[in-house]
Amino acid sequence: MAKLRMVDLFAGAGGMSLGFTRAGFQVIHSVDHWRPAVETYRANLGDHIESKAIDIDTRLPSCDLMVGGPPCQGFSSAGARKTGDDRNTLVSVFAKLIAFHRPDAFVFENVEGFITNANGKSVFELLDPLIAAGYNVHIRKVNAANFGVPQHRKRVIAIGGLGWEPPFPQSTHSAWGAPGAMARHQLPMAPTLLEAVAGLPAAQPGECVVGLDHCYPPLREMDLERAKLLLPGQSMLDLPEHLWHQSFRRRAFRRVKDGMPTEKRGGAPCGVRRLHGDAPCKAITGGAQNEFLHPTADRPLTLRECARIQTFPDDFEFHGSRADRLQLIGNAVPPLLAFVIGTELLSAMQSPITRLLGRGKLLSFMPTQSTGMSPILQRVDEAVRRKYQTRNGGLFDAALSA
Repeated sequence: MAKLRMVDLFAGAGGMSLGFTRAGFQVIHSVDHWRPAVETYRANLGDHIESKAIDIDTRLPSCDLMVGGPPCQGFSSAGARKTGDDRNTLVSVFAKLIAFHRPDAFVFENVEGFITNANGKSVFELLDPLIAAGYNVHIRKVNAANFGVPQHRKRVIAIGGLGWEPPFPQSTHSAWGAPGAMARHQLPMAPTLLEAVAGLPAAQPGECVVGLDHCYPPLREMDLERAKLLLPGQSMLDLPEHLWHQSFRRRAFRRVKDGMPTEKRGGAPCGVRRLHGDAPCKAITGGAQNEFLHPTADRPLTLRECARIQTFPDDFEFHGSRADRLQLIGNAVPPLLAFVIGTELLSAMQSPITRLLGRGKLLSFMPTQSTGMSPILQRVDEAVRRKYQTRNGGLFDAALSA
């Protein structure tokens, strides 16, 4: 059977391409315009990546599947939200490109803050063009740990089929240690942080050359003093105030004194945190080396440890400066998560499909895995249900109990 052809937009380091390739798809074209990403992709996955910015006029080859994760900085909860950020409009560009090119299926990935950004505006920017074009869509928040990734990485995944109803993969692993993680006694436990990094040689202090990247910036003076006092699970809040970073002190007090709207404050400050070794890691981001301490050693994680936690193989080389390489790792879709999604989707796409072309529909919407919702999330949930008439008692409820 001929391989199904895939196009990867906003490809980054290539986590989606790597995972879907392993699942059995053939990536025929990828696009990204950040030089370190393009160099990294070419070094590991091939020359089929095109270096250019993506806009509504981008023309792409015919394919069976289109995937992508438009840049998320405009609505990431890791920092201040910028609802006017131009990058937010790339969600609309992504959706309109799919609607124009009409592949049989698509997969979209983004940060959890995508759902509540601008009171749900981004959700509508994604769904409106796709449903109008005839796509039947699932959109759900997942924790990557429940798919075997050694990391509590909450992300929004949308999967759509043109005139047919694609499956949404079920959890493969049980996980604990973070809000929204699903503990299932019948499933194997997600790998822990220490299991993920086991077998690496001793980490080296200092700068790395491109390659294994198993080195770290050594801690000195007050940073080392902080590290020696922190136990697994503890953060800067557990330290004496004289050891707080000045930036952490300002941020901690800003949250209660200046009246800044909560949507602009970002996540709760932790400054620096000692990780648990016997649970999945916290989400790896571009700031991981500044934020996380190794569970047992008084040092940051190395770039290779971060890549392992993201499920990249050890022979995968990241290009650019150290900051670039860490950003590439932190921004990537874990290849294992992409593999699980791709395997399920490939099986469905290779089976006989009954198509009913016309206006599409929202098959399921799961904006949280928790039992409660924040006021803004509840408003978005109600608006989505009202606009797209998600079926009660059908896939939506099944998603909540899956």
